[in-house]
Amino acid sequence: MQKNRSTIIPGFKFASVSANIKTPGKKDLAIIFSENVAAVAGVFTTNRIKAAPVMLDIARIKSHKGRAIIVNSGNANACTGRQGLEDAKTMVKLTAGELGIEPGSVYVASTGVIGRPLPMEKIRTALPGLAKELSSLSMQDVASAIMTTDTFAKTVFRKIKIAGKAGTVAGMAKGAGMICPNMATLLSFIVTDIAVEPKTLDKALRQAVRKSFNRLIIDNDMSTNDTVLIMANGILKNRLITKSSPDYDKFEDALSDVTYSLAKMIARDGEGATKLIEVIVKGARTEADAEKAARAVANSLLVKTAIYGNDPNWGRILAAIGYSGAKINEQKISLSANNCKLFDKGIGAKNIRKDIFSKKDIIITADLGLGKKEAKVLTCDLTEGYIKINASYTT
Repeated sequence: MQKNRSTIIPGFKFASVSANIKTPGKKDLAIIFSENVAAVAGVFTTNRIKAAPVMLDIARIKSHKGRAIIVNSGNANACTGRQGLEDAKTMVKLTAGELGIEPGSVYVASTGVIGRPLPMEKIRTALPGLAKELSSLSMQDVASAIMTTDTFAKTVFRKIKIAGKAGTVAGMAKGAGMICPNMATLLSFIVTDIAVEPKTLDKALRQAVRKSFNRLIIDNDMSTNDTVLIMANGILKNRLITKSSPDYDKFEDALSDVTYSLAKMIARDGEGATKLIEVIVKGARTEADAEKAARAVANSLLVKTAIYGNDPNWGRILAAIGYSGAKINEQKISLSANNCKLFDKGIGAKNIRKDIFSKKDIIITADLGLGKKEAKVLTCDLTEGYIKINASYTT
């Protein structure tokens, strides 16, 4: 298959192979490699039970720099004790040896079943061939290799002008379940050729994640392995972007666009899902209130099942807003779905269309009528498919 050259990110190479960690013959081991030392920032799960790779990366991220990420799918290397941490370190050491770089510049990520030892012999065998496959055209292949229950690879590419030069911000992600309250069984790797000061990169990433991956709900379960890493290699040779740079807002906006687009793909691909749901709450006194209300609606099993069944039961939405903890006044709330008015200032609308939840993309909008703040939360419908996938995940 011919590769798309528009997906090249200057200074970065990618590779993936099958190490037979999951389904034999399917790619499940991948490398992301920067040709020079890159600034690195990361955000990780807040679950108190953290996978070995997460613990290793949290310690390593303090250097704010790196050159490579080694990733496997099919095994989470979580709840694997001291041996799991040693295996993560071994993956780093072997990868560094194959790439000819310092082990301290390699990050590691894993995703898959919790509680099973990594099949290290399979990884040892596959790594030499993996390093030989590095190509600037293979980002999409890596996005495919990191999938677990995902049904499609998720990548986003954005071009922005920095001081007259065309820079690239590109990202990939995997995730379809175990998602909420923050991030997901989610791995996301973002690369850019734009030069960004490390602490500034960290700030921009946290802002982007706060409004995207941290406002994403599939099933109200938090993973042990959530990892988002960004590498900025500076190949564009722009003036280093700092928090006070005129180009900072432009860079943060591009990064936020990438993460939000990836989050929408994850919601669309939720386990068993048939519909993408975007909940927008505006007119709140504070952004926190807007988020509380939006999150309550997005997390409601009754709302999610109503949308799956094409049942215009808007009372479930209003009830969720009411118990969300946000400051509200029922007489000032307006509610609509896909531009169809459902409720307005204390009174339900008449002659509501029966098909308002029949489309694959559903936008629920609530105006609290109390202020100017707003928030968006992404989710999907809840179907029998979710139960089937998770009832037999390890068997």
